[in-house]
This record gives sequence, structure tokens and C-alpha cells, in this order.
Amino acid sequence: MRRFAQLYQALDASTATGDKLAALQAYFAQAPAADAAWAVYFLAGGKPRQVVPTKLLRETACALAGIDDWLFEACYQAVGDLAETIAHVLPPPTAVDDEQGLAHWVEQRLLPLRGQPPEAQAEALRVAWAQLGTGSRFLLVKLIGGGFRVGVSKLLVQRALAAVSGLDSQQIAQRLMGWTDARATPCAERYQALVNPEAQAQQDAGQPYPFFLAHALADDPAMLGPRQDWLAEWKYDGIRAQVVRRAAQTWIWSRGEELVTERFPEVLAQAHGLPDGTVLDGEILAWRPGEDRPAPFTLLQQRIARKTLPKKLLADAPVRFIAYDLLESEGQDRRAEPQHQRRARLQALWPAERLSPLVEAVDWPALAAARDGSRVRGVEGLMLKHRDAAYGSGRTKTGGVWWKWKTAPLVVDAVLIYAQAGHGRRASLYTDYSFAVWNRTPRDADEAAAVVEAIARRAPPQPDALQLVAFAKAYSGLSDEEFKDVDRVVRANTLEKFGPVRSLRPTLVFELGFEGLNASTRHKSGIAVRFPRMLRIRHDKPLHEADTLASLQALMDR
Repeated sequence: MRRFAQLYQALDASTATGDKLAALQAYFAQAPAADAAWAVYFLAGGKPRQVVPTKLLRETACALAGIDDWLFEACYQAVGDLAETIAHVLPPPTAVDDEQGLAHWVEQRLLPLRGQPPEAQAEALRVAWAQLGTGSRFLLVKLIGGGFRVGVSKLLVQRALAAVSGLDSQQIAQRLMGWTDARATPCAERYQALVNPEAQAQQDAGQPYPFFLAHALADDPAMLGPRQDWLAEWKYDGIRAQVVRRAAQTWIWSRGEELVTERFPEVLAQAHGLPDGTVLDGEILAWRPGEDRPAPFTLLQQRIARKTLPKKLLADAPVRFIAYDLLESEGQDRRAEPQHQRRARLQALWPAERLSPLVEAVDWPALAAARDGSRVRGVEGLMLKHRDAAYGSGRTKTGGVWWKWKTAPLVVDAVLIYAQAGHGRRASLYTDYSFAVWNRTPRDADEAAAVVEAIARRAPPQPDALQLVAFAKAYSGLSDEEFKDVDRVVRANTLEKFGPVRSLRPTLVFELGFEGLNASTRHKSGIAVRFPRMLRIRHDKPLHEADTLASLQALMDR
């Protein structure tokens, strides 16, 4: 455990890619295969289910530290990270013995805790914490809670493994597909097969390919060159997926490398007629029968979170798979073929109504005009793919490029009403905000000021009177300096504290951007926004000129 904790600390201590890569290579060059297998799992994004409830972690830590829960909560709010707080408040270890490897701790000490009585779990925590130093304790709590995160991309892990093994990073990427799926337990044998240059590429029949990811296009597309060199398709807002058909079976993989076959029986039925040795790339969308556009993503979300699929849910949120690339046919890997050739093969294989249509336009201005109608079609914009591009791995420009040319975000001016401290390096700043709009347009600045004064007096809002209605939360989009400026405003205008949350006297207006809106019965405003983010602080805009519920409704109607 100590060795993996040291790797974590080295990765967390530096922002330099070279330093991180060197630390990873050093670890994989020395770690036993079983430990390295679990390290790859966690570093590549694997997250086992939480084995001990958070409440029990806190209670046990408080008991060992001899402190009250309120003091622990105050420490947690100052530190901003549960694992770090526990590691700091615990008394020194009585008998440090953390030489056992990562595999031992995960397989013999952590996973068996799931389902144990609380008393047994608490005793196991006490024994473990007595054996571990501060760094290992911190890491242990991260692994227990399923909240392990460190600033390392999967691509960097692939590069490190490639350097240690002598394999090409593309081979490592292919072998890593499905590594973090919950049904495949990391072990020494799997790791040795992963990094052994002599090992044959014996993949499971259902093995997918690494996903090719697009770059965001912020400039004029004319900078890409002649329009005729690019294929244009609609950019759908669904679940990116690969459909794998081999050995008379079908597997459906999400971009997160989760096997989701059972969740989408409609897609399974669609793929049943595919010949063996076929792999399609595309998007799973909620799509009601008879409609000419996909349903909002919020409908698809009902399917994502459910482990069981009752008939009513299948009827209310039907899905279809829209294919836009062919990665394998007749058992042959087609990824190195040019985009237009793969497209021709796909069109001959997959029904036109389930194929992502090409958007025809004679030049870039004409294509921009077509893109302007994206929201009416229920899409996010356009995908631009060079005619001769190969199908790459990850977000790379090697061999070709895909660009996502999204529509401009929907924009609304909203009032800051609540703030919460961030986590990690932002734990000492208030960076997570809640925003509101007016329930109707204020008559003038005086009426809006009267509402602000009523809020300051804690007077309850009158049902038919002017009031601010919460509708969105956001925590990204500002620079570090801007966050510091807002933090000072938050502290100077706090009205009440509710644990980590502060209610505020309204003083600031923000311009928020988001991808879409949908009606929602779960929100007080009646509207749910998708991917909200802060675009700028509107110091130039007074409170009474912020937007209203009617403004949001108008955007949704568009």
C-alpha cells in the first residue's frame, strides 16, 4: 500500500506531464503484477462500489480521534476532502505495517467489508488505521469510498505502460478496453497479458475498440480547408456506444467502457441481423416512434440509472442506435481505412433510418446555415470528419481529426443566491453557486430592491409577489482570480449558514450558458438546465434586469 500511496502523492504533487509519466513508469517497472493490475484499474477510472458507509467512516474516525462530530465537520469544511480530513484527525498509528501490496489491501481487506455488520466494519477500520501511515490512510479512505481521483489521464497511463512493456501505445489502448468493467476483476494474469509483447492479442469475443474522440471547433471552419474535403453529420446528444457482433452474440459498450447490453434490449434487437465480425460506433438516443427527431436527453436518463427495466419504462423511454462509423466488418479491422470508405461500407450494412445522415451543403456558409437549425432537430450542432481520416484512439490528431462544431450555448442572466465551498485546492473558497431568476419582470429597480431587503430580513416570499426562483447550480467557467473576487462578495453578504452552504443577500448577476432546457417536475422552477456553466460576471447589469422564468420558457420553446 505504501508504494501505491507514494505514487499517488507524486502524481498529485506535480502538474508536469513529464513528472507524472516518470512516476508511473517507475511504479509499473517495480510493482508486482497483482498490484500493478489494480493500479491500472484505479488510474484508468475504475470505481468499485463503496464498501463502508460514509457515516460509519466519520463516526469511527471521530471515536478514535476523541472529537465531536461538529468539530470533525468544521475540519472537513476547512480541508474540503473527507479522506484527507480523516487522515489528519486520526491519532498516530500504533504499529505501522503497510508493506502489504495494493492487491492484498483491496482483495483481502477492503472488498470483504461489503455487507458486513457495522461493528465488524468499524473494527476492521480501527485495525487498518492503526497499521497505516498518514499517506496510506488517506488512500485507503479514497478506495473505501470509491472516490479515487488523481490528475492523470488514461492516455498518460497508456503511454507509461507502453514505455515499460515496449509495446505501441495503440496496442496498450486496445488491450485496456473493458479493463475497468465491474465484471472483470484485475489480477496478475490479466496484467501480464496486458504488457507482455509476446502475448497474442487474445481478446474476448465481445472486446470493443478504443473510442475516437473529437476536438471542439471554436474557429471559423473555413480554416479547415475546402468544404468538399469534409463529411458533416449531426452531433447527437445521447450515449456514445459501440455495438459488437461476434460469435453469434451481441455486446453493447458505453464510452465509459461499461457493458450495458442488458439495459438496451431495443438496440440488441436492432443488431441481431448484423453478420458476425461487425463493430459499429454510434449513439444511443431516446427516440419515440413516429417522431423525426430524438427526444431530450432527460428522457434517456431514466434508462441510465435503472438496473431493472419495467415495461412502462421501456414504453415511455424507447431508444434506438444511430450508427455513424464502421470499425470492423467481415472480421477485419477497418479503422485504418479512410473515413469515406468506412462510411460507404456502413451504408451498405446498416438501415438508412438508423444511420447518421450526412448534412449536404455546397460551402461553409451554407453548412453554417444548416447548423443554425440544430436545436429544432434536437441535436447539439455538427460533427466534421475529414474524408481521408482514419479512426484514431482517444482525442488525438494522429491519422486524422474529428471536430465537434456545436451551436452557441443558450444564455441567461441570473442572480447569485447561495454559495458552497469547493473541494480539494478550492476548499477554502466559495466556488459552487446556486442561481435564480425572477418569477416575473420587476416593475423597476425599487421593486427588486424591496425583494432583496425582504430576503435580508428573512421574510418569507409572498405567493403572488415578485420573488427570485432558484433554477440552476454551476461551479465552472471562472478564472481563479474571479473565484477569489466572488468569494469576498460571498463572505461579505452572507445571511445564514446551513452547514457548508451560505444563503446570500443578492448582489451579483452572472451570465450563464447551458446546452438545453427541459420541463421538470423535480425543480421548483419547473425547468431543468443541461450542463450549466458561468460565462462571465455581469457587473454592468443591475439585479432588476436579470432574466425571468418567462425568459427560460421562451428559450425552451425555441
